[in-house]
Amino acid sequence: MRIAITGSTGLIGTALVRSLRTGDTSRADGPAGGHDVVRLVRRAPTAAGEVRWDPKRQEVDTAGLAGCEAVVHLAGAGVGDHRWTAAYKQEIRDSRVLGTRALASALAAMDTPPRVFVCGSAIGYYGDTGDRRTDESAPAGHGFLPEVCAAWEDAAKPARDAGIRTVFARTGLVVARSGGAWGRLFPVFRLGLGGRLGDGSQYWSFISLDDHIAALRHLLDTEDLTGPVNLTAPEPVTNREVTAVMGKVLNRPTLFSVPAPVLRTVLGEFAADVLGSQRVIPQRLLDSGFSFRHPSIMEAVRAAAQPSTRGDTP
Repeated sequence: MRIAITGSTGLIGTALVRSLRTGDTSRADGPAGGHDVVRLVRRAPTAAGEVRWDPKRQEVDTAGLAGCEAVVHLAGAGVGDHRWTAAYKQEIRDSRVLGTRALASALAAMDTPPRVFVCGSAIGYYGDTGDRRTDESAPAGHGFLPEVCAAWEDAAKPARDAGIRTVFARTGLVVARSGGAWGRLFPVFRLGLGGRLGDGSQYWSFISLDDHIAALRHLLDTEDLTGPVNLTAPEPVTNREVTAVMGKVLNRPTLFSVPAPVLRTVLGEFAADVLGSQRVIPQRLLDSGFSFRHPSIMEAVRAAAQPSTRGDTP
């Protein structure tokens, strides 16, 4: 299959490209490789398999996407990469909404559009859910991230209207050493400086990098899946439980904690999301027959801590 990917140099994109090209050799029942991957880049293409696009100018070289049966859209500015100034909040929104709108409109206009469009999204859609178990039937929450996620998904309307099977991968916290929010935790805990955030009672909905890549491929291959699908492990855990597991796996003390007022001072508005609770369940993924390799937080952290974890690097 010929598959186009945006955000191919990020944590998830890099692992997905590797999986599509080489397959999952670490498990007997893993998905096969051998796919032709097209990488959408925002500069002039310099290698075979690269196609130019410019989200801000709403431009996509659709000629380079000819023959693609699927498109996976993962590009977007990092939510926790910078303090949430007004300018950076606009960048977070624009990078998702403008990019999705440009891509969806371009795909819809193709003579032979792809069969499936897997568009990145996030469980931030639900806002703070407290200790309530939340699946894909829940409405959007309130606040900046829910508003961004709702607009992000709405921007894919041209693809849906054109009859392209469109799936929104609402991603949780990806457990990996080499990037993302969790990648910042590993060095801190290895130094023995890790601890709970706030009172530690907030739920974290996680997923291992290995399971996330397998789930994305499941979305590509499962013809009756459309709309939102939560990419999280079946049993969310509290930040206090995460702290204990990180300490146990890395064999380090977890004596420190970061009080909520300190987080608010350091992180600003983003602290509300760090301290917020999301107990999100992947109901549609489970109903579709997907099998998790690392369903528990202990399994996910142990997998990420191993140098041989597929798609993750030291």
